[in-house]
Amino acid sequence: MQRKISKDILKQLFTTMLTIRTVEEGVASVYPEQEIKCPVHLCTGQEAIPAGVCAHLTKEDTIFSTHRSHGHCIAKGMDLKPLLAELYGRTTGCAGGKGGSMHIVDPEHGIPGTTAIVGGCIPLAVGAALSSELQGRRGRVSVAFFGDGAVDEGTFYESMNFASLRTLPVVFVCENNNYATNSPRSARQPNVAIVDRAPGFGMPGAAGDGNDVLAVYRLAGEAVDRARSGKGPTLLEFRTYRWKGHVGPTSDIEAGCRPADEHEDWMKKCPLDRYRTYLLENEVLAQGEMVRITLTVEKQVKDAMEYGRSGPFPRPEDLLEHVW
Repeated sequence: MQRKISKDILKQLFTTMLTIRTVEEGVASVYPEQEIKCPVHLCTGQEAIPAGVCAHLTKEDTIFSTHRSHGHCIAKGMDLKPLLAELYGRTTGCAGGKGGSMHIVDPEHGIPGTTAIVGGCIPLAVGAALSSELQGRRGRVSVAFFGDGAVDEGTFYESMNFASLRTLPVVFVCENNNYATNSPRSARQPNVAIVDRAPGFGMPGAAGDGNDVLAVYRLAGEAVDRARSGKGPTLLEFRTYRWKGHVGPTSDIEAGCRPADEHEDWMKKCPLDRYRTYLLENEVLAQGEMVRITLTVEKQVKDAMEYGRSGPFPRPEDLLEHVW
């Protein structure tokens, strides 16, 4: 029996997805101005997964993410201002302007730090879950977000094995967008569903539509509840698609890296548009309220971007600060 989702949660999911989309579109629009110098890996089109998963997490729970981490950090509750200031390379950024887009950090909101190493965040999440166990904090959950490319890495399997062996409170979330940089999954992996790796490690697995935020929310809820109650890890696989290229604000369709018709088909499956329709048809939100939320989010993102570009740059003498 599916649990009933409250109206407040339904509205929260919309606001989170809209915020992620607005931030990513905002970054894409200003990137050509060359004020943001760091590479940006945008998650436009994948907003439903971070929103649906993080809606179940508390401030004390931890998430570990990849080079494509903006959405996860926003969904976990990170303030937009230090996030965008970090992209602009300013000292007001979350890493003092030294980390850039791929190294977002906010321990206060359960974000110890993201990593650009493919698969690198997976053992970190397992380590955090082990720490929770050793400290007797089994109610604290850690989540690893990673793409289908990380399943090519040995550390994925080693981490799954250890997490299952120790019954650790960790959830493995694979955002399967079918590409590692520009290499399709069919060129890298046999035709076996990623979620089917789970039984080999004695843990449950579940797959769902990563563009359906309610499907993500329900499956993530079961996995988080399982971890929080001491029943161990779960592997979740969500099929989705990134609208932008591997890195940067433009599509890589023009370069022939992905089929144009494939890209167009997935854009028609927009998770945000799909959810807007659901909310309106089920009278969760009226059109006027949806507009008000949209205007509020747009102002928050605009203010955060202005804050981001207005801060000072690090000084040369700051180079070795926080280096050990």
